[in-house]
Amino acid sequence: MKALIETMVAPLVDYPDDVVVSVNETDDRITYHLAVNQEDVGKVIGKNGRIAKAVRTVVYAAGSDTKKRIYLDIM
Repeated sequence: MKALIETMVAPLVDYPDDVVVSVNETDDRITYHLAVNQEDVGKVIGKNGRIAKAVRTVVYAAGSDTKKRIYLDIM
């Protein structure tokens, strides 16, 4: 899942080397923390949050086979 997030976000940003995805897993949820360069945050979120919503939709659909709830946090 980390590779999927990095693959989707890296072409969107100016500094693809700064894209970092970390994972925090508990008993009932998996949280992916996406960190990008400060200048690229707007590009990842997009106008009215459209890009962030699309990325989250793909991540949630890809993780639907797990019993745990999946969250994507963009920093």
